Amino acid sequence: MQDRLKVYEDKMNKSLEVLLEDFGTIRAGRANPHVLDKIKVDYYGTPTPIQQVGNLSVPEARMIVIQPWDKALLKAVEKAIQTSDLGINPTNDGNVIRLVFPELTEERRKDLAKDVKKKGEGTKVAVRNIRRDANDVFKKLEKSGEISEDDLSLGEDKIQKITDKMIEKIDAAIESKTKEIMTV
Repeated sequence: MQDRLKVYEDKMNKSLEVLLEDFGTIRAGRANPHVLDKIKVDYYGTPTPIQQVGNLSVPEARMIVIQPWDKALLKAVEKAIQTSDLGINPTNDGNVIRLVFPELTEERRKDLAKDVKKKGEGTKVAVRNIRRDANDVFKKLEKSGEISEDDLSLGEDKIQKITDKMIEKIDAAIESKTKEIMTV
């Protein structure tokens, strides 16, 4: 029973990890290299993450500097950023590419906060679906006689406690990211 619970708890933790990774790619006014995580550069015909073609640094609170190891990649990196949904125009000085993040407007902050809440709610739904799947498995085991009725209710209680704990963590992540976005 315990190993079955562990499987579902791991699935819930994975959902939370995906949410936190998503939150990392949402820019909150400060320069965060993780906003570039999903951007791929055409590196000699192979789509390659920006982090693997050069050095990324954050010299100021609202600037990221990308220094490709191969200067021939400057144009490819610049093009990849321009065609992404980042909404920032890169400046290329022949050696490095600079991304200057403008201050977010109040309206944009509110939109981002809504997006964060929506992603969080989606993760809560995923966690609840995992709980439902676990309860279905426990009911089938009880019906087939592999576990007793007491084990069934014990399993349902434990999976509910795990679910409640995950929902609390998701709410805390939503609150933290929203606060980060709304801070001017």
